[in-house]
Amino acid sequence: MPHLEYCTVAWSPYYQKDKKILEKIQRRFTCLIPGLSELSYEDRLKSLHLWSLEDRRLRADLIEVYRMYHGLSAVNFETFFERDIDSRTRGHT
Repeated sequence: MPHLEYCTVAWSPYYQKDKKILEKIQRRFTCLIPGLSELSYEDRLKSLHLWSLEDRRLRADLIEVYRMYHGLSAVNFETFFERDIDSRTRGHT
């Protein structure tokens, strides 16, 4: 459902109520598929090989951070993140 996840890197819903509204659209759509209406939402997602919209937003955010870090994005990494110059690893190598 590309319309529901368009530009989520720039606009990702913050409030749970907004996330629930978007997820409700996908719930309703998957329920309309013949033979799947009696299944739970999670089972419908599994049978359709889909992720929840929340999982897809998280994945898109992680991909964008990766692209920013490696200079593959139009957004500069340093505008959003500050690198820690301290090399302490709390006892781990």
